[in-house]
Amino acid sequence: MMNHQKQTELILALDCEDRKTALELMEPLQGHLKWVKIGLQMFTAYGLPLVQEIKTMGYNVFLDLKLHDIPNTVAKTILSLSSASIDLLTIHAIGGSEMCAYAVKARDESNPNLKLLAVTVLTSMNQEQMEVLNITKPIQDQVLDLAKMSIDAKVDGIVSSTHELKLLRENLGIGPLIVTPGIRPKGADLDEQKRVMTPSNAKQLGANFIVVGRPIYKSKDPLASVISILDDIR
Repeated sequence: MMNHQKQTELILALDCEDRKTALELMEPLQGHLKWVKIGLQMFTAYGLPLVQEIKTMGYNVFLDLKLHDIPNTVAKTILSLSSASIDLLTIHAIGGSEMCAYAVKARDESNPNLKLLAVTVLTSMNQEQMEVLNITKPIQDQVLDLAKMSIDAKVDGIVSSTHELKLLRENLGIGPLIVTPGIRPKGADLDEQKRVMTPSNAKQLGANFIVVGRPIYKSKDPLASVISILDDIR
């Protein structure tokens, strides 16, 4: 078993069709679940007012925008988010070391409590799809290279498939945060995810956070699903 420094926490991916559905989903989960993830779809539709509404419900917010642009634009975007109560924010590691460094500097100046996470390789990607993009190195090598570059630029952590967890912990140690999407409880549909793992296995390999979406919000009893996953990682 891989040792790590914190209890593994569950993040609900709030990939709902609309604000009303999201709020109705979150209401019975208050007091059981600490974290929710707002992705590009929900943020584009409802913006910072939704972030604040969720914060007033007592949740921590993971804003998953995967910022990827020229360094100055990413930095200015982070500055523009400084008034929002965001706890975790993603940038895309493929933007390069300079972009990552600009992001960190902007965070330090405007919201030092915000944790920045670099996305390495999306969990929907497999080796064949990578090669279509002319990335011929093995996925694990690509993930590790991007992770090292991001951590060297002082980014707080990495978003990566659970299948790179062991490799990342061995090479990066226990310091950086690692957030792992592509989590599917036993018996759940894989949907479009190519590289997945159960919650307990992700914990054993050192994930600080696991992200679960459809197995919770498409469940007939989302609270029971949350409790079951929490029991699994405890």
